[in-house]
Order: sequence, then structure tokens, then C-alpha cells
Amino acid sequence: MSGERPPPASSAAASSAAPRIHPTALVEPGVEIGPGTAIWDNVHIRSPAWIGADCIVGEKTYIAYGVRIGTCVKINAQVYVCTGVTIEDRVMIAAGVIFTNDRYPRAFAIDGDGLASSEPNEDTLQTTVREGATIGAGAVIGPGLEIGAYAMVGMGAVVTGDVPPHALVYGNPARVRGHVCVCGEPLPPRDAPAASHHCARCGRARRLIEVG
Repeated sequence: MSGERPPPASSAAASSAAPRIHPTALVEPGVEIGPGTAIWDNVHIRSPAWIGADCIVGEKTYIAYGVRIGTCVKINAQVYVCTGVTIEDRVMIAAGVIFTNDRYPRAFAIDGDGLASSEPNEDTLQTTVREGATIGAGAVIGPGLEIGAYAMVGMGAVVTGDVPPHALVYGNPARVRGHVCVCGEPLPPRDAPAASHHCARCGRARRLIEVG
């Protein structure tokens, strides 16, 4: 099923349009933003960062330097995207999601006086959100993880481990509770009475998804 990619939602007209940046947004010099992308009010994007075409970045969102975001990505309001995060194409990140990148954070310098540096170091871990995944409102994503393609992370989840492709996870800590189609529809287990070889919502074959 992962190979049955639906066509992109964006149109050629949208892709040819210049990015729209709200006058209150702070986009530092050196940030690259693709055509058709909308940056809403009070967003702060550090440099360097890369955002593809036909994306939406909602109000009061923070995107750190070094972040890479693909095309047709929807980021809602008040999302915190830290250094070390890569977001692939067609990802949905709901309001209030927080990414993290350090397992052992301290405010102070371990080997000296004063504040610890905010620059990336050997403890800064990389997180990747694969194509088509959804992260629900208020979820917290731990450092050094991979959210698989077309996975669905429930609202308020605390994600402390990798999420397999097409998995439905929620809770604290988040655990796999089922699987979802490309369209987002939850799929019954293969041995359930209602199980079939196709998604009930969109009709896609489910043969490539492992369900309990």
C-alpha cells in the first residue's frame, strides 16, 4: 500500500505562485521557501532552513535552523520544530506539537561555567517524519526518532520510540494500537470479522500493511 501514492493535492497554478509571508513573520535571511507556500503571522524561521512548495506554516510556529521541510506540508499553529528535524512531503502536523532533540538537556555547561551552548553537538539527535504521516495536536516527539510513512500519531501522545509505517499510535508513552490506510482510515485486524482486502473508505488494497 505504501507504493500506491495518490496524486499531490496542489495544482500547477499554486506551485507557480510566489510564497506568501505575513508581515509579522520573522524569516531570517538565508531561509529558502518554495513557491505557493504560506507563512502566517508571528512565525519565526531561523536560517538556514528549507521549506518546499505549497506548504502552510501556521501562526506562532517556530522552525529552527537546519530544519528541512518537503512539499505540500501542513503545519498548524504554535508548533515547535527544533534543529535536527526533517519533515518529508505531505506531512500533517497539528497545533501545539513539540519536537525535541536532546536526551540529556541541561541549562548549564557541564565542563565549565555559565550557560550551555545552544549549538548542535554530539548529543543533538536527528528526527525524521516520513512522507504522508500525521502528528496530532499537542503531541510531544522525543529525540532521535523516525515517524514512518503514513503513520498516525494521536493527539497528546508522548512518542518515545520509532513509529512504524502506517501505524496508529497514541498514549503516554505512545504505543501501536492499530494501522491506518494512506487515506487515514483505521484498518481492522486481518482476523477481525469486518476485515477485508481493501480499505473501506478509499478502496486501496491493504496487502502491504501488517495488521495484528
